[in-house]
Amino acid sequence: MKTLGKKIRLLRHQKGWSQEEVAKRLDISIPAFSKIETGITDINLSRLEQIAVLFEMSVVQLLTYNEVEQDQKMASELESINKKLMDRETEVIDLQKKVIELFEELRHKKVTA
Repeated sequence: MKTLGKKIRLLRHQKGWSQEEVAKRLDISIPAFSKIETGITDINLSRLEQIAVLFEMSVVQLLTYNEVEQDQKMASELESINKKLMDRETEVIDLQKKVIELFEELRHKKVTA
């Protein structure tokens, strides 16, 4: 149970929630929630489902949550988003060049007219 408690604590920290906030959302006392995080108390299925819903995941995801795996997934998603951003920046630069070229062309036509 200590491993599950550590996962729950990690998820709570990722959300930026205090033990008090989570305890209130679960409708339990702060000491009761603290015992869940430290692995002092066993979690029944009903409470496990409640915690999973709170963190927007399934019970299976909660039980199998792996910080390293999640970090790798996030890193991969971030890399993909960065690539898309760089592609968009290139498109913007190309469009800026076209606008400048058109502006110069119009200015040149006005001068010769």
